[in-house]
Amino acid sequence: MFRNNVHGKPEVDWPCSYNWEPPALHFNITHTSSLVACGVTINSPIGVDVEEKERTTKHNILTLARRYFSKHELEVLTAIGDPYIQQQEFIKLWTLKEAYVKALGKGFSGAPFKTFTIRLGSSIGEHFHPSQNSSAEASEIVVDPLDNTENLTSNWQFMLLEFASSHYVAICTEKDVKTKGDCNNNPMKLTVWKTIPFVEDSCVSGTDTVLKVCGLR
Repeated sequence: MFRNNVHGKPEVDWPCSYNWEPPALHFNITHTSSLVACGVTINSPIGVDVEEKERTTKHNILTLARRYFSKHELEVLTAIGDPYIQQQEFIKLWTLKEAYVKALGKGFSGAPFKTFTIRLGSSIGEHFHPSQNSSAEASEIVVDPLDNTENLTSNWQFMLLEFASSHYVAICTEKDVKTKGDCNNNPMKLTVWKTIPFVEDSCVSGTDTVLKVCGLR
């Protein structure tokens, strides 16, 4: 059974029982016209978003960024001279921001994109490039709430993936408070399965199908 929270995010509606404590299971679903992604975690809220790499927009990228993104994010995109790279960075940022507000359980209406900034923890303004860097700190993605927004928090960790060379997938989960926010002590552990209903169900973690663009190990 499922239910929606106050912001409309689906949750598992466990039956009440005095003799059984339900597992701390969280999930989130996202889709495009060509791909569905479902993230499942234990003991941590999760937000997932997927976008096609070649997604087109009706409006100019910078016009959309001025409307929806923070001042810093707009400056990062404006500084990119190549239109294709600029579009790719816009899609990555949008995907990460979507994953964050979905992990919060609020969605776009409950946590407008302009109220927080997504950036690389190691270098402000750095682009999100595919990396084989083994350092979690060097690839950390962080969120900066703006205007002392009480409804937003920064206790989250991210991972940005390129899937099948055609999609970006952003994952956001809450950090373990027991580690005091130290991601090196609590790295995100990820297993990816590719599923075609009734046809294929295979683990693709560690293959060329899934490439880490940026995020925690």
